[in-house]
Amino acid sequence: MRTSRITREQALELLRTYNKEAFHIQHALTVEGVMRWYANELGYGDEADYWAISGLLHDIDFEMYPEEHCQKAPELLEKGGVGEDMIYTVCSHGYGICSDKEPVHEMEKVLFAADELTGLIWAAALMRPSKSVMDMEVSSVKKKFKDKRFAAGCSRDVIKTGAERLGWELNELFEKTILAMRSCEASVQKEMSEMGY
Repeated sequence: MRTSRITREQALELLRTYNKEAFHIQHALTVEGVMRWYANELGYGDEADYWAISGLLHDIDFEMYPEEHCQKAPELLEKGGVGEDMIYTVCSHGYGICSDKEPVHEMEKVLFAADELTGLIWAAALMRPSKSVMDMEVSSVKKKFKDKRFAAGCSRDVIKTGAERLGWELNELFEKTILAMRSCEASVQKEMSEMGY
């Protein structure tokens, strides 16, 4: 069983040492919640904290060191007391782009696939009158996914490869990730406002 060497409080403090912008904090909290949902959904409930903390810290180096994304992370995470296995997990989400660490474990494959997709889904949600994923449908995500100009920074290739690595159809990945984002939307908003964002 995978367990985190640091607590959620320590992980959040570590994240906020290197991340100040609301966008990056919100993305980290969202991916944390999404990973927790997936852990429970896929039968890894006893590892849910590990999955969630990996999600929370996955972009630790991106705001301050965008040119060294996934390269700087090991040093920052090690300094923060994060274990080797989680450092590998965090770096594997950038496989083929900024990291040579391949996602092997199912949770690494989920992080790889869901990270980019949460960005696309959130951008699509912001276009809706509700500004929420609560009324988001798979068909809306599919439409936005096909429009290459929409949220152009969210790599469609990574999302497709992520689904393939998991052995899932794209629709299944879309549907599950929407549900995962619904599960944490309210808590992410609450925490963001408590932090003063």
